[in-house]
Amino acid sequence: MMASFQPATYEERREPRLEVLFRARAIHPNGVERPVTIVNVSSGGFMARADGDWAPGDQLSVTLPVVGVARAEVRWSLGGRIGCQFVKAIDVPVFEEMLQRMRRSI
Repeated sequence: MMASFQPATYEERREPRLEVLFRARAIHPNGVERPVTIVNVSSGGFMARADGDWAPGDQLSVTLPVVGVARAEVRWSLGGRIGCQFVKAIDVPVFEEMLQRMRRSI
């Protein structure tokens, strides 16, 4: 399967992504739980290193600190990386606490 790459340009993003290194579990559309490593995040989405076949439009669920299970859509996939947009953006106070916990887990 050929990877599809259509990253958002800086102008298309509503907010900058913040660097983290957080290991999480994601449920792939085929129902299989897979490990992912989130490398940057914003209240609107994230980029992760992820093995397996992920395609733009795939819906996934990922477990995050404070938030719990969050649903996201894969926007692009390339070379073991995926860019995802949360179905529902994370509220700022919740996001800030989540970010602190993610950074403490390094």
